Amino acid sequence: MLIVKRLLLFTVLFYATNSFASKIIAVTSPDSRIKFWLSTDHDGLFYKVAYKGVVMADRSRLSISFKEGGTFNHNLVMASANAERLTEDYELITGKASKIHSEYNRVIIPVTEQSGLKRQLNIEVRVFNDGVAFRYVIPKQDQWEATINVTNEINTFNLTQNPTVTSLLRESFTTSHEGIYTKTSLSQLKADTLMDMPALFEFSNGTYMAITEAALLDYAGMYLIKHNGVLESRLSPLPQQPDIKVKATLPHNSPWRVMMISDKAGAFIESNILTNLNEPCKIKDLSWIKPGKTTFPWWNGNAIPDTSFAPGNNFETNMYYVNFCAKYGIEYHSVVEYGLHEWYVNDGAGFQPGPHADPSKAVPGLDMQMVCDSAAKKGVGIRVWVHWAALYPKLDETFIQYEKWGIKGLMVDFMDRDDQEMVNIQTEILQKAAQHKLHIQFHGAYKPTGTSRTYPNEFTREGTLNYENDKWNNRVTPDADINIPFTRMLAGSTDYHLGGFRAASADQFKVHYTRPFVQGTRCHMLAMYVVLENNLGMVCDNPEAYIGQPGFEFLQQVPTTWDETHVIDAKPGEYVAIARRKGADWYIGAITNHSSRTISKALDFLPVGNYTAEIYSDAPATDPNLNHLVKQVKQVSKQTVLNILLAAGGGQVIHLYLEKK
Repeated sequence: MLIVKRLLLFTVLFYATNSFASKIIAVTSPDSRIKFWLSTDHDGLFYKVAYKGVVMADRSRLSISFKEGGTFNHNLVMASANAERLTEDYELITGKASKIHSEYNRVIIPVTEQSGLKRQLNIEVRVFNDGVAFRYVIPKQDQWEATINVTNEINTFNLTQNPTVTSLLRESFTTSHEGIYTKTSLSQLKADTLMDMPALFEFSNGTYMAITEAALLDYAGMYLIKHNGVLESRLSPLPQQPDIKVKATLPHNSPWRVMMISDKAGAFIESNILTNLNEPCKIKDLSWIKPGKTTFPWWNGNAIPDTSFAPGNNFETNMYYVNFCAKYGIEYHSVVEYGLHEWYVNDGAGFQPGPHADPSKAVPGLDMQMVCDSAAKKGVGIRVWVHWAALYPKLDETFIQYEKWGIKGLMVDFMDRDDQEMVNIQTEILQKAAQHKLHIQFHGAYKPTGTSRTYPNEFTREGTLNYENDKWNNRVTPDADINIPFTRMLAGSTDYHLGGFRAASADQFKVHYTRPFVQGTRCHMLAMYVVLENNLGMVCDNPEAYIGQPGFEFLQQVPTTWDETHVIDAKPGEYVAIARRKGADWYIGAITNHSSRTISKALDFLPVGNYTAEIYSDAPATDPNLNHLVKQVKQVSKQTVLNILLAAGGGQVIHLYLEKK
């Protein structure tokens, strides 16, 4: 429910220039810690942002350009505007929390050119206690045709204090968003190079900022770039018209440009600001949306034990995994491929669609109706993998067939773009999937932007260099893992190919395409299921890797969606410890980089009561087998001070549940 109160929440000041007087409109957060100023000068619109009285973004530009009339920056005048305090309470069925309370101050500021076409834009600003967001709202007007073309949106973020930057640098707009993050000072950051978002900034006074966007719909994705020493935004161009970024029919608006702000490194992990900035759910019947865990046999090389049948794209191979799911409580089995050929008809090579690719038809020898029916009798859902370029030309007929078979969802892969065309393709896939009761997992995809509130059948996205790389290189290390909670995961659900149960040190690690190794300890892998927000956790190793192994019982228990999230302790690039609640149970996950450490914190976030804690810890350093762990059971309460012992590249997980009376 949205509640609006009209309040005097901004200050209007005037200052003299050589030729005219300009307004300054200032808006604060409900707790008054964050302040946003907007004004104009001869060069157009500019803003400033401060936290606890200290300016973090000084005199930064808002600039948007159109094919029709050029840049919106000439002779601008801001009109008076009504400020409002808004509160909203809503529920999410996926994500880090289930019941959300949103509170912010909002102002919508009409800005008009006094010469030329005399176009008008509205700048909408929302200031929350954990960040500030602004967007361009373009009303329908006589000065413009009904259709406009955005050629550039170059907003600047003139950050003070030369903060430390953690960001993923990209060579071009065509990207799977996978790579090793760069950490350096802003002054030393490579110039004129695309930066993926979210990007994290650590200021010398102990404050933090993360820059990203929210509600990316019918628009181009945004990046950052350091140009002439200042951060600027860049939009992903249309593939066949690089000079055009967005084609829009008025009225239209940009996504939200978001600056998360806090003096606590873990606050952004707890924040719901991105879903707060999105529209309410558009799916009426939510009863079929059931997050959970899934197999993904491609990762382990479709490994199966010696059998009486020939393994392949067939009923028997898939039922081997289905039976494993049924016995151990894994909700979904993913049908992907065998022998490097997709489960569906395709005459292309290397998983790329050929001219006769058809994801509505299974390869000969694979009866999808039989697989789905047999799995359903065992309480297991079937989901499939598909290349987006094979799916999209046959979207309607394929989804009709999937619903007929009883398929529950799919991974859509190799998107590799975030221009307006691809953004709209993804939205259409989500909308039509919902009509056929299908959940969606995007791979090779851009960051989430909170739209899972609107379309909760989107379970997760990739956009990370993750454990799939263990099949062909050694780049994914505990040092790489620890960057993800402070960057990519700030945007939302993060798919990471979890579940590898062959832990190895850097010296022990070898590249295996089948039955891959993973770097870090067994407890590090277990903890990633709690540390990462992911509504569709993978259990991607082969069944024999799990059965009888220490820690597998935790994977069976751990949820994939949460009622509450609390960051116990966090230091970007070094360690993080997160507690998440599901019902009355709490789960704690902690990971570290290459350094061992102890985190000592009270469990003061717990409600009153006595809890049983099942603790899975790294084995002693004298044990060379990183798959070993130590399990303890203790009685704890909110007064208990917990010592989380982490080996180098290690982790710890804890399941807390109330003692039975």
